Amino acid sequence: MGERKIRPTRVCCGQKRAAAAFTLLELLISIFVIGILAALLLPALARSKASARDTGCLNNLHQIGIALQVYVDENENRLPTMFDSPITADAGITNALLPSAGKVLLPLLSSSNLLRCPSDDRNLFAQTGSSYAWNTVLNGQEADHLNWLGSSFEAHQIPVFFDKDAFHREKGESRAVNYLYADGHIKNLLTIEGRK
Repeated sequence: MGERKIRPTRVCCGQKRAAAAFTLLELLISIFVIGILAALLLPALARSKASARDTGCLNNLHQIGIALQVYVDENENRLPTMFDSPITADAGITNALLPSAGKVLLPLLSSSNLLRCPSDDRNLFAQTGSSYAWNTVLNGQEADHLNWLGSSFEAHQIPVFFDKDAFHREKGESRAVNYLYADGHIKNLLTIEGRK
């Protein structure tokens, strides 16, 4: 008996193939769904970026606090005497005889970038050398007996460094500035209470 040969079928010009393409409606629905998902994810991504920048700022302040403690340990338990560079030339009175906070602490920091807040949207680091302000009222004081405006304070009650501007506005206006306190803890809320 003879073998049967199976011939492949050919598609001729007049015949249609089964199409596996999307219709225009399916494509529009897919784009619409992707747009909705993107709209839902973008605020979460923005919050995530802001949170990462805030964490970077807190880390910088922590490192500045360690450098400040090393300075105090090496200088007979005294805080440094330094000033903040003004934001603009006419921003206020500065003492040209005193070094800036950046110059005093830079030898104790691993990098000058630790003086730059990741959320510094006003470019204050480039203008002044630091995104963080030093509490000049504390210049030269003994670290264990802080006195501010005639009142005595504990180390956990008085800020030493803080953001020069409300860089962290996404947390709300009352919590937009991070503060490093004399005992090394960091808060994003200023709370000062004197001793009774």
